[in-house]
Amino acid sequence: MVNNTLVILPTYNERANLKRLVEELTELHDDIDILIVDDNSPDGTGEIAESLKSEKIHVLHRSQKAGLGPAYLAGFSWASSRQTSDNNLYEFLVEMDADGSHHPAQLGELLGAAKAGYDLVIGTRWMPGGSVHNWPLARRLISRFGTWYASAALKLPYKDLTSGFRVLRMKLVKEILKSDLEASGYGFQIEVVALAARHGMSITQVPIEFTERVDGQSKMNTGIVFEAWLKTTQWGFKRILNRR
Repeated sequence: MVNNTLVILPTYNERANLKRLVEELTELHDDIDILIVDDNSPDGTGEIAESLKSEKIHVLHRSQKAGLGPAYLAGFSWASSRQTSDNNLYEFLVEMDADGSHHPAQLGELLGAAKAGYDLVIGTRWMPGGSVHNWPLARRLISRFGTWYASAALKLPYKDLTSGFRVLRMKLVKEILKSDLEASGYGFQIEVVALAARHGMSITQVPIEFTERVDGQSKMNTGIVFEAWLKTTQWGFKRILNRR
């Protein structure tokens, strides 16, 4: 089977989750490569990542914690200039959380949609067939309101704009790398969808099951929420002004 897929796992203090996730991914999907992008985790995650290295598992160490967006951009840049473990060029890049909240068993459905021709496949919690487990009501409301607000501000008809489980075709990744993206937190995910829509890329949604992490600590905080709200508001005003 041809390998043209790279799963990118940004990590910061994921010592308790990383090895288990990588083992499950490689067990279920023998036609993928994995890139772990570690932001100098003080808990030893980087050392665990090094212990997992192989022909198909790669590690990119960054000097400091700079946020989700910069971590993915570093991973995209790394992938754009390299070949797969069986000497193909990467065609599909997968974004996936390293905390166990995204299920490797569902990756095949997202990749299937991408290989059917879509440039961006969004794993979606808030659509028929999607679900969220072990989240308090407040977290559910923040997530759903965030997507509703971003959809309204940016005129994007998608149900889960902040989802971190998605597949991007390399042609979209190259547009991202040429662009000056602004957000460093979860707003980065909204910004990528907006950019894909602006460039006429084909986008689809696939329902996923999301389960809140069991081990470790969530990276979500008020600063990340505020950045996403502020950037979305600015992009929304810019969209309106550009129409005039």
